[in-house]
Amino acid sequence: MALPAESSRRLKEVAMKVVTVSQMRDLDHRAQAECSIPEMILMENAGFAACQVLSRYMGVRGRRYAVFCGPGNNGGDGLVVARHLHAMGAEVQVFLVLGEEKFKGAARANLEMVKKIPIKINLKPAPSIVKKEIAPCHIIVDALLGIGVDREIAGPLGDVIEVINESEKKVLSLDIPSGVNGDNGAIMGKAVKADFTVTFGLPKVGNLLYPGYNQGGELRVSFLSMPPSLLEDPSLLIEVNDYVKLPPRPADAHKGMFGKALFIAGSSFYYGAPFFSSYSFLRAGGGYAYLAAPQSVIGVVAQKGAEVVFLPQEETAAGNIALSNIPRLLTTLEKVDMVVLGPGLSLADEARRLVKELTAVIDKPLIIDGDGITALAGERDLIRNRPAPTILTPHLGEMVRLSGKTMGQLKENSIAHLQETAGELNAYIVLKGAHSLIGTPNGKVFINLSGNSGMATAGSGDVLTGTIAAMMGLGLPIEEAVRKGVFIHGFAGDLAAAEKGKDGMTAGDILDYLPCAMKYDREGSKEQYGIPVL
Repeated sequence: MALPAESSRRLKEVAMKVVTVSQMRDLDHRAQAECSIPEMILMENAGFAACQVLSRYMGVRGRRYAVFCGPGNNGGDGLVVARHLHAMGAEVQVFLVLGEEKFKGAARANLEMVKKIPIKINLKPAPSIVKKEIAPCHIIVDALLGIGVDREIAGPLGDVIEVINESEKKVLSLDIPSGVNGDNGAIMGKAVKADFTVTFGLPKVGNLLYPGYNQGGELRVSFLSMPPSLLEDPSLLIEVNDYVKLPPRPADAHKGMFGKALFIAGSSFYYGAPFFSSYSFLRAGGGYAYLAAPQSVIGVVAQKGAEVVFLPQEETAAGNIALSNIPRLLTTLEKVDMVVLGPGLSLADEARRLVKELTAVIDKPLIIDGDGITALAGERDLIRNRPAPTILTPHLGEMVRLSGKTMGQLKENSIAHLQETAGELNAYIVLKGAHSLIGTPNGKVFINLSGNSGMATAGSGDVLTGTIAAMMGLGLPIEEAVRKGVFIHGFAGDLAAAEKGKDGMTAGDILDYLPCAMKYDREGSKEQYGIPVL
């Protein structure tokens, strides 16, 4: 995620939009029809941008390159790369894996150009020939398939992808690693494993979602000389979760200025969830954290987080918060700014009833997490009809229950289903996972790039809820608070991983690094945000 100095100005000025395959094709057509940018120019710009990356990070003069081209425009981009590399002093050979018969338009024109310069062209080479020819090469350019892959890769293309991956050569992919679905990041049977990817126009969803993101190495974006009127079109509703500036902390501040949050959480089965959710609010900069939990749970949590204000609750025989506490909770509600409901409440019948009854009457911004989401999965009207903002933080399994979609449907088109569910529920939804997705009631989706696999640990989601609440307490509007909370949570995890490693990371480690994440963010460093632009 490191951001070169020359790119940061651009990212401060505009949000980085993200597109589906069909949206990118539409932008290409509009660039040609509305802006009179010929397809040849777009292809030339794409190839030149890729050469910039190769020159900067891998070297060109005196290096041996193997450029693998498929028959579409991605292959045409590869031919432009081959031509420029040759002009820059590299030794280049081209592999037309499926032959040259299907090359058309600008791709065909570039093929005819390459034929007229001394670049070796291998037509439909067998895997054994490919392996032999690339043995002395330093670098491979993958221009086989591009963003339009929608079926399993097999035959000669699959064989070549296997050879490329087994070669252990440095690889640059054009637009997206061949074999990765541009709309959802799925690997279509086989996919190139790249060290760098240059994506053209705007990042594709498949560039940023796992497992495709893991295939692409370091990602760079080239705008291809497309005008901002296209790249910043407000109808494009998917964006990278870019920089949100934190409100200043006044020098004469007092704790009441940074929000008061009520956490209704915990049961005799779950002691960590109430601690992590309430304490992370304080560690991320929040003011007052009130924790309403069963009396037997409070005594344990108080030993770890004495700064929390504890509200011991009468409990059921099973160790849950009893329904009889509702009148007192509503009285407490009058002195707080927001409520977090659900962490560790359990799925007992009385706990579910508690969630439903409170959701119906709470008139403050409400973050619902964990067991709270499960309790409300069949009560969509309770969420939809709330007068104040609602934030839901499901993992994939909870999203299945919340959305009514299958796991397979969510994985295939997570963004569309997130947009649909957030709109139907009139709620902000954070779909937790590798590169969490933030859906808003108006259809926008933000893809968060902070975080790492070490954060896949019990309690991490509870830290997230408290962090989002803290951003609200600091004064950010709801949408920006959700976005900032998700980013800071992931950033704290990245800082913890850098210091301790990912193996064995706990929610406590993420919690401990929240102040550092806030410190670095306030110091104005934006290197951790966004995607480098060429």
